Amino acid sequence: MADLKEKVCIITGASGGIGKAIVEKLSKGGAKLVLAARRLEVLEELKKSLTNKDKVLCVKCDVTKQKDLENLVDTALKNFKKIDVVVNGAGVSSQHPFWEQPLEDIEKVMYTNYFSYVMLSRLVVNSMKENGGGHIVNITSGSVMVDPPPRNFIVYTSLKVALRAFAKGLFWEMRDFGIKITSIFPGVTQTPLTSKLKEVSVDQSRLMEPEAIADTVMFALSQTGNVNPLELAVINQQTPWTKPVIPFKQEHPQE
Repeated sequence: MADLKEKVCIITGASGGIGKAIVEKLSKGGAKLVLAARRLEVLEELKKSLTNKDKVLCVKCDVTKQKDLENLVDTALKNFKKIDVVVNGAGVSSQHPFWEQPLEDIEKVMYTNYFSYVMLSRLVVNSMKENGGGHIVNITSGSVMVDPPPRNFIVYTSLKVALRAFAKGLFWEMRDFGIKITSIFPGVTQTPLTSKLKEVSVDQSRLMEPEAIADTVMFALSQTGNVNPLELAVINQQTPWTKPVIPFKQEHPQE
């Protein structure tokens, strides 16, 4: 396990699923944690279960709002004086034929899955530069490796492709400042959102556990010196889909 003692880590989307699993791994590694999610009460409950709860801050944060992200960074710096690691883990999904996709869903996916990652990165890089380094980890998506993007997922996947491109470009700009950038491409993982999809992941045994993604994040953070794991794909050995392609008609899961 990576030695993260005294490392200050911000994690968005920390309240459940992959984000929660990452928080638990980071806590065991001895990190100081700044947990961000919209449901503060859920974060507080998670904090109680952590081994280093005295080094954990919980911040109510809607990542689609710039002011909330600014407050998140300010809170981390005010309390811990620095930021070593950012794990961008917040995410939402929306599966519809494009001509039926609700306009509000498009906006939500854009602001959550792309804007928040770019904005939070922008808000922390100068502090990381001053400290002589840092590490930004983006939980992207295994769908970026599918060409063309799967139907029903074209907005979601296209934004993940853009996020992948952003992260690669950011690495080239930040590398000389000691700042590492890693993109994680998870396959279909057992999360509250995925488990609600009908006709897609009927065989739950083929879904990956969130801990597998958390282990991959820890692997990335464990690399020291002149080593940067730029992109790491962790996908299902056996596809969980019960059909060759995702059907057009399926019940849209509630958030």
